[in-house]
Amino acid sequence: MRNLDILYPLFALGAWTLLVLLLIPFVRVRSVLRREIGPNDFRFGESSAVPPKVSIPNRNYMNLLELPMLFYVVCVVLYVTGGASRLSVLLAWAYVGLRVVHSVIHLTYNHVLHRLFAFTLSNVALVSLWVIAGAHVASSGTG
Repeated sequence: MRNLDILYPLFALGAWTLLVLLLIPFVRVRSVLRREIGPNDFRFGESSAVPPKVSIPNRNYMNLLELPMLFYVVCVVLYVTGGASRLSVLLAWAYVGLRVVHSVIHLTYNHVLHRLFAFTLSNVALVSLWVIAGAHVASSGTG
């Protein structure tokens, strides 16, 4: 039986990613209006004149499009194969929570070790999800 609960963390992380995306133009426009940088500093991405406080939201957004792709895939695999257990749903929510914590650290005080801790724990959850999915598919046989 398919467990829809595995899809809710997927939607939550998608929503968080969109919120971070909305932060990018806000920070950029504010910086341009304050004359800290000019619009041409974004002509080919971000020039070296762009201060870290302006480039970090974009970098965080890119982070949310990298490894989380594996999260989206494993959640769909668990849903489609009927392998979404209570444990996998819990791990999926842990992954989302830890990615949000990672983002909040990155976007605020940006302490590298704190960020690394959240990132590492999120990856433990992600690897665990893949192990669960792989074990489920292997135990299901090929028919």
